[in-house]
Amino acid sequence: MTNENTREWAIIPEPNSMTVGEGAVSLPYAGRVNESIAIGDGDYLLARQLVADIRSTTGLDWDYATGGMWPGFISLHIADSDASEEAGTPGAYTLTIDTDGIAITGYDFEGMRNGVQTLRQLIRQNGAILPVLQIEDAPAYQIRGYYLDATRGRVPTLAWLKQWADKLCLYKYNQLQLYIEHTFAFDGMSETWRGSSPLKPADILEFDQYCANLGIELVPSVSTFGHQYVAMRTQELRELGEFPEDADRPFSFIERMRHHTLNVADDRAFAFSTQLVDSYLQLFRTKRFNICADETFDLGKGQSKQEAQRVGVATLYATYVGKLCEHLSQQGHEPMFWGDIAIEMPEILETLPNNVTLLNWQYDPEATDEKIQLVAKAGAKQVVCPAVWGWNALLPRIDDAWNNIARIARYGLDCGAEGMLITDWGDFGHINDPRMAVPGMIFGAQYAWNPAGDSAGDTAENDLLARISRVEYDDCSARFVALLRNASAQAVFTWRELVEYLELDDGAGNCNTDVAQTIPCLTERLANQENALTLREARDRMMRNMATIIERVPQANRKLQQCMVEIAPIMAHIGKPGITAAVRIAMEGQLLLNRAGFALAEAHGVREAHDVDDRQPSDYRALARELECWCEAYAKEWAVTSQPSELHRIQETVWKAADELRRISK
Repeated sequence: MTNENTREWAIIPEPNSMTVGEGAVSLPYAGRVNESIAIGDGDYLLARQLVADIRSTTGLDWDYATGGMWPGFISLHIADSDASEEAGTPGAYTLTIDTDGIAITGYDFEGMRNGVQTLRQLIRQNGAILPVLQIEDAPAYQIRGYYLDATRGRVPTLAWLKQWADKLCLYKYNQLQLYIEHTFAFDGMSETWRGSSPLKPADILEFDQYCANLGIELVPSVSTFGHQYVAMRTQELRELGEFPEDADRPFSFIERMRHHTLNVADDRAFAFSTQLVDSYLQLFRTKRFNICADETFDLGKGQSKQEAQRVGVATLYATYVGKLCEHLSQQGHEPMFWGDIAIEMPEILETLPNNVTLLNWQYDPEATDEKIQLVAKAGAKQVVCPAVWGWNALLPRIDDAWNNIARIARYGLDCGAEGMLITDWGDFGHINDPRMAVPGMIFGAQYAWNPAGDSAGDTAENDLLARISRVEYDDCSARFVALLRNASAQAVFTWRELVEYLELDDGAGNCNTDVAQTIPCLTERLANQENALTLREARDRMMRNMATIIERVPQANRKLQQCMVEIAPIMAHIGKPGITAAVRIAMEGQLLLNRAGFALAEAHGVREAHDVDDRQPSDYRALARELECWCEAYAKEWAVTSQPSELHRIQETVWKAADELRRISK
């Protein structure tokens, strides 16, 4: 295969077979795309995509048509029934560019769509002069999906969702799921979704049609078991939770991630779950449905404890999930759910019906294939699920995403997984701008299509970063994503750690032990000491545990500032103001987070007073003001992609941090 360093264009995912010839092909100034009606593209979307890209990159105004009387320089048609075995793979296509014209042949509609996306990438990078080449290509995974959190603080606008679907199409994804806990306007549940800017039925209907036109299956995904934090804190539904007595505790990002599981020993819980399922599924054309059922941390510990002691936690879980799956199956739907609990209790795997798909999430960048092998040996259908690694962070952890995605893709293919679903979570308020997930999303596109297409190690990652810079960001230097990766490596004190520090306060000046138990350096003390930690002791211990890391702040911020200097002219030349603003806000925010961690360490006596700007000591009040000003700029960028939803919780967290800095300055 041609080395990326020998040409100035790239294709993502990298085709399985590509031969680049000598010379080039010039697009005619008055050309036409001929799209066969047999493709089944009722709106001729594929032809229109090509015409739009030709116009935007060359200024040429092309036509499109169908039928034998209207030949086109670009022709799109479906393969003959006697096509070769390789070409007969769903999603497969061939692309030929030579002086006689450009021809794309797809095995099916998806194959045609995939071939068109390859040609679009070439047009976007080369304009009117295209390379002579021949491509024969097919995906490794039949399901290539993306999972977008639309519930933990950030609800995307419909306009932005459509932009995201367009981008998924360009990189040959064929499935999308939106994660919903409480951010959908279910009838009769206004107490749950009020104030969250919920998606509505009309949004789903319109988006489902939009995705279908792009060859993307929009799959419903709703929490029906665990992660019921908002619903179980309402007046109307709290009695359905394991711990209804905790419903009035102050809001906590950390507790939101860990508590509020349905009490499935109560028959009303099943009625609640099926109400969600039955009303939501009617809005989608797909037969798949993801009931989630993950991280049921409280199962058998509260109201269902007696029943769990009688039948066992595994049986309690398997029985409830089995009922939900059967409920869907009876209506002709194919259930999906997250596999973490079933893998922890492998006896559950033996009870799964044949039509159930286990979503096997493994997020460790150094994950082994053990859990994927476990599911495969049990004979269960599975889709493997790595992550873009953006949660709790202003800057995406690109190295972690690459290691995780590339590794899991290979494991899943070796174990016969049916697909790969790339997850994009928004824990702790969804501070991560969704645009920052693009490199991770493209990693997923590459490895779901061709897991073995790249060599292993740093060279493979760096080559892919360069290709992404060219294809996605129009960066001729091919350095943009590498600089973003380098910047993310300078995150010393993160959003998560700021939230942990602040939420150790239970609101009354005492230590929140539920939060403390999630912080490793505090759990041992809580387990071995009869007396609970005071707030001051907990924060002292937390900051002392970070002392070595905090010492990196001055150097890290200098490196981060250098990344900002180097990336600025690249962003100016690529002419994408949206990503330019998002990157600048994220980098400025991380500089401030690092300084905030440094200042807190000073306040707790962890180190000698010494600010990142070499002032003695840290100027806490000035830092507080900078955080507040940054938060205003962040809020404006939030509005570019998202509804107001829970932006106020992020703002309140920043304001608490600013207030804390002012308090310790006295």
